[in-house]
Amino acid sequence: MKNFVAVGNTLTITAGADIVSGAGVLVGSLFGVAAGHIAEGAEGVINLTGVYDLPKAPSQAWTVGALIYWDEGDARCTNVASTNVPIGVAVAAVGGTAGEIVGRVRLNGAAVAATSGGG
Repeated sequence: MKNFVAVGNTLTITAGADIVSGAGVLVGSLFGVAAGHIAEGAEGVINLTGVYDLPKAPSQAWTVGALIYWDEGDARCTNVASTNVPIGVAVAAVGGTAGEIVGRVRLNGAAVAATSGGG
């Protein structure tokens, strides 16, 4: 097949700011996780698919299969749609205490759009 370009589970981006390895990255309508440190102005790879432990809003309980969104302003995941960007689903239950600030998310690997005009 002459028109095949790539599998599509990663994307090379140019960082607008320093990005630490493992950080969530929103690029237009694509969400991914930085595969390594990417210096501002440099090219680096983000993973568009997979399961990741990501920062989450404290005091939110998640159930397996719950829709998860990216809150760009706070640079963390949330289960609140509002103007946040859908990125995948929770694959592990997590409690809602203030100290539970990491959630396990399976990225949907698709271009996304804000649910209410934000993002």
